[in-house]
Amino acid sequence: MVDCAVVGAGFVGLCAARRLAEARPDWRIALIDAQRVGFGASGRCSGFLVDLVDFTSKMKPQERAGYVSTARQGIELLRALSVEHGFDCEWDDKGWVRGAVGEKGMRFLEAWPAWLDEVGIEYQRLDGQGMRAITGSKLYQAGIRLPGYPLVHPGKLVRGLREILPRNVVVFEESPVRSVQQVPAGGYRLEVGETAGFFAVSCQRLLLTTNGYLPSQRFHANRVFPCYTFGSMTRVLSEQEQGQLGGESEWGLLAMDPMGTTIRRTHDQRLLFRNTAHYAPKLRISNQLRAKMRRFHRRALQARYPQLADIEFEYTWSGLMGTSHNCQVLFGETRPGLFTAAAFNAAGIAMGAAAGELLADLAVGNDSERLRAMCALPAPTWMPPEPFRSWGGRMVVARKNAQAAEYI
Repeated sequence: MVDCAVVGAGFVGLCAARRLAEARPDWRIALIDAQRVGFGASGRCSGFLVDLVDFTSKMKPQERAGYVSTARQGIELLRALSVEHGFDCEWDDKGWVRGAVGEKGMRFLEAWPAWLDEVGIEYQRLDGQGMRAITGSKLYQAGIRLPGYPLVHPGKLVRGLREILPRNVVVFEESPVRSVQQVPAGGYRLEVGETAGFFAVSCQRLLLTTNGYLPSQRFHANRVFPCYTFGSMTRVLSEQEQGQLGGESEWGLLAMDPMGTTIRRTHDQRLLFRNTAHYAPKLRISNQLRAKMRRFHRRALQARYPQLADIEFEYTWSGLMGTSHNCQVLFGETRPGLFTAAAFNAAGIAMGAAAGELLADLAVGNDSERLRAMCALPAPTWMPPEPFRSWGGRMVVARKNAQAAEYI
């Protein structure tokens, strides 16, 4: 029996558990994850801390300002924690880059200064030569750099957050939640673990922070749908290859299309590529599909760095994210005593950290202007039941992949 259980130990769950423990030091809190902390999508993402996201262009100005402000609070929270506790997550404040390729990419890029000015974000315009000075690639025609917007090693950041959890948080790793049952007398009962190591957890309050896994737990399947993204990383570049690459020694770039190619030159001198997505409601990815995505990453490498076209990819992986039809975050009290935060639409480090803290505040009844601003953001729109939801999900993802083809 615990006072509160948090299911999902990514950025949202870790920040929620820490906040709960600090707000209620007399509570016993269980943080439960199906994998080891850092082994999920939070620890394997590209490591960009983002507040102004592409989909906010479709939001009303006041709503966009609220989203950006909340995500920015998440950035400052993670910055403060990493400094206060001194864990190394390779925090880099030089600022990541948006890069434009092709006529459509240039049109998208030209819209960005107005949005940045509106919410008060500083930026530097870059021409093709400026982009090459950073990335070493001739492919990009122009770009925008956002000084002060961090890049991190996501795995080290997640593990750092796990290590600084207060002592009244008990972490259960490699403990998949098999069922969630509401108890008639109040509270919830979780069946946890494999058959050989089954156990139950009872709690008065339950926070579900499993993002793309939420529909598989039979919650909000008409608001959140699972989508996989893919990454590949090269081996460490030799000094000669680093010289051939040119540009700065560490940087990160987001394409103007969300499904386009994200690139990082990492602290340990690897190149990381991420592009395309796949809708997989059964939460399974085949080796054949992973190999296909690896070929897309190879194509991106060859287009940008023909001089390194044959360098080996040491790793290729997939990661599950939660998204929604209108790209808005699911947040709030789903049932009495059950709280959820999900659907971060591939921008979950900053917003996820903020949402985790605020979800904990909601669970303990701590009111604040920040919490009211979070609750005022638009909710995910409704999606139809199966089989129409899967048909639509596959069509939407396929269309977005096709639209992003020139950015790959």
